[in-house]
Amino acid sequence: MKVKIYWSEENTNELNTKVVNALEELGLSDFISIELTNDETLKTELNIKSEPALIVEEESIDFRDTIFEGIIPSDEEIKAMFISIIGGGETGSSCAPGGCGSWCSC
Repeated sequence: MKVKIYWSEENTNELNTKVVNALEELGLSDFISIELTNDETLKTELNIKSEPALIVEEESIDFRDTIFEGIIPSDEEIKAMFISIIGGGETGSSCAPGGCGSWCSC
């Protein structure tokens, strides 16, 4: 899995630091890479209107989507996002009733 941060403003450093810290705290920094980008093609493809934008990409299932756009989420929001994507947590599975894709913890 890859996290891309689309940027052209100074506040990208704050978002990047929060994502790095969340990945380290959750023990995911060896499994999820971070890329800073200002690729206009990506911006157009994902219809990004404001910056920074946090994008999650999973090549193995051909998935790419903008998760946060135009805001810098709190540390807890970023961690919750990763937990919901990866699965796990103390409250049980993050899967929908009936299961979900092969990447989750069902």
